[in-house]
Amino acid sequence: MPNNESTGSSNDLSGKIALVTGGSRGIGKAIALELGKRGATIAINYLKNHKAAQATVDELEAANISATRIKAHVGDEIAVESLVEKIDERFGHLDILVNNAASGVMRPAAELSAKHWDWTLDINARGPWLLAKAAARLMPEGSRIINLSSPGSTRVLPAYFAVGVSKAAIEAVTRYLAVELGPKGIAVNTVSAGFVMTAAIDAFPDELRVKDIASRPTPAGRVIFPEDVAKVVAMMCGTDAEMIRGQVIMVDGGETLRHE
Repeated sequence: MPNNESTGSSNDLSGKIALVTGGSRGIGKAIALELGKRGATIAINYLKNHKAAQATVDELEAANISATRIKAHVGDEIAVESLVEKIDERFGHLDILVNNAASGVMRPAAELSAKHWDWTLDINARGPWLLAKAAARLMPEGSRIINLSSPGSTRVLPAYFAVGVSKAAIEAVTRYLAVELGPKGIAVNTVSAGFVMTAAIDAFPDELRVKDIASRPTPAGRVIFPEDVAKVVAMMCGTDAEMIRGQVIMVDGGETLRHE
């Protein structure tokens, strides 16, 4: 039977512990800020850029958000276990896992090596699976796992082969985990972001005109901002999204409806 008893705002994440991978820049940073503004304590994971990670922590703390940073390569199984152990040691549990960290080699399939494939799939698909598996041990009932994807999971984009395949994989991982972790009270979903003007856009070859697409108004009348994606991720972490499981929520302002 539905529980109609009011327990406060569904947007209130006070007391929640959230881990955001790739949380020092771009969409990940926006997600960390949004979850923090709603009351969550934030742990941002990063790999290389200590300066950017610390700057994000400083920004969060300046906004009265409790935050910390933890370095780890999410494509490495040992590093993932160490990351989750550090979360356990510092907080004792984890309520929200946002698998935002992503990488990849932007080349056509014929120009990729097995090494390129392994690097891309390890970070973008294998890592989120390993993190979800390990983090679930710390997650109480009502917890959330949100994976980040892109429209390249279903649409063929030039030079996007390995990344697109990895995004299709993470969407499949989401569906399987949603069923497997459902009995534990853990909801698993994907938020797919359209072309958002962040530093990640620079990875696309200029001839693909991705910057032009990202900077033009969507059918919604404007471009997509990282905060647009962050708000949907935060919404999916609230109680109103309890019955959404294993789904891909598109945040693109209607851009993928266009044929050009």
